[in-house]
Amino acid sequence: MRTARRISQVVFIILFFGFFLLATYPIASRVPVDLFLRSDPLLNTSASIANRSFILKSIPAFVLLLLTIIFGRFFRGWVCPLGATIDGFDGIAGNKPRNDRIPGMRWIKYALLIGILVAALFGLQLAGFFAPIPLLTRSTVTFLYPLFVLVTDGFMAFLMSFGFLEEFAFQFNELLRGTLLPLSINAFRGSVLIGLFFIVLLLLGFIQKRFWCRKLCPLGGLFGLFSAFRPYRRRVSDDCTECGLCSRICRMDAISPDYHGTDDLECISCMDCQAVCPANAIHFRFSGDKGPTSAPDLTRRRMLTAGAAGLLSVGVFKVGFSNPREEGFVVRPPGSMQEPDFLERCIRCGECIRVCSTSGAGLQYAMLESGWEGIWTPILIPKVGYCEYNCNLCGHVCPTGAIHPLDVEAKKEMKLGTAHFDKTRCIPWYYGENCMVCEEHCPLPDKAIKFRDEKLLTIDGREATVSLPYVDESLCIGCGICVNRCPVEGERGIFLTNAEEQRWIA
Repeated sequence: MRTARRISQVVFIILFFGFFLLATYPIASRVPVDLFLRSDPLLNTSASIANRSFILKSIPAFVLLLLTIIFGRFFRGWVCPLGATIDGFDGIAGNKPRNDRIPGMRWIKYALLIGILVAALFGLQLAGFFAPIPLLTRSTVTFLYPLFVLVTDGFMAFLMSFGFLEEFAFQFNELLRGTLLPLSINAFRGSVLIGLFFIVLLLLGFIQKRFWCRKLCPLGGLFGLFSAFRPYRRRVSDDCTECGLCSRICRMDAISPDYHGTDDLECISCMDCQAVCPANAIHFRFSGDKGPTSAPDLTRRRMLTAGAAGLLSVGVFKVGFSNPREEGFVVRPPGSMQEPDFLERCIRCGECIRVCSTSGAGLQYAMLESGWEGIWTPILIPKVGYCEYNCNLCGHVCPTGAIHPLDVEAKKEMKLGTAHFDKTRCIPWYYGENCMVCEEHCPLPDKAIKFRDEKLLTIDGREATVSLPYVDESLCIGCGICVNRCPVEGERGIFLTNAEEQRWIA
């Protein structure tokens, strides 16, 4: 069974990264690339509470909770891709610290769980910052995959430096482009902070094996509560010689000092104890004669503190600093819910940002453009990219429905914002020279950017007849390609503001 568990971990981590690679234009609409995110009960419960609505996509998450009631925290030992990543790092680094290096502290994950749910009651979405699946997804989008691409490109360049390998390296590189490697390299805002957080998470293993899973993971706390009285559990027969091997190898420190009892809140059914038992006294089977050996290490004071912290976080995030001027320039993905609902549903997973990077590459993580509450939510930044006219994938990969799925024709008519010319920067308006770049790239059949011929004085005092561009606001959908393609260096000669709410063009 331990071998089966290891195979299961490998299969699911390959599946996770396989879905990541398939989250590309135009494949993502045909593959459930958000399946892992939809299967996270903490994310979907928090989003449902915050938005006061049931998320239909969350059905796999509730199925997983039902299985947890029967089999316990098996997700952590058999399925969780972040858990498998942590195990892999521990194995590569030869990280085998003692289990008793830091006793206690298990209450932290339950405190985080309480704080997240309390915040959700008041409409604040915090689960995406701490839940393992969005954490790994976000880290993969902004840090792990770009790092992999950088290292691979460097290796290819190294091979090409040898004349006899140049042709092979070139052909191999072309084979990988569009499959394992992207067609173009993308950079993401917040990648340094997200990458550092992920590295610290792995390095915690040098303090204690699976430190994140034992002490900090709020999803583990939720699974622990649901596995308290599971019928499928570890059983020890009278053949036990009390050698202690099982306790020393237990990666969750779930075995009692007498080696017979098991903390069912912590046990992840990894089967390691069964595999090392020299007396073959340990078995995992259905049994209903014994409950958990301990309760969650959460005193009343800690519960009240966790709830108060969740409540205070609502004040910090919802009334924290934001720039009202900047808020007018925040453009959300097509099909996004209205701003308050969007912030309650969005789990900051980065799935939409990932899929957009394979088409228009316009979506990036927000910083403080929409206040502290909107940090790491997706926004369109036209200087970086644009919303591809024929792409509707961001709505298809959103696991919580913060972005509604649209068919391509409906998406083409969705107004995200409106373009405006800066007459102090635009080449025709300021320099008196004709420029048609923005109009040429406008994807609309009727072109939202139009021209009128007028005479004006140029900056050197000449009078010239110039084709001055202007935006037909009734046609503009705010895709941002005109801003992205504007040849003016620095601040563009055209900019984008958001619509008061996304709507279809009449």
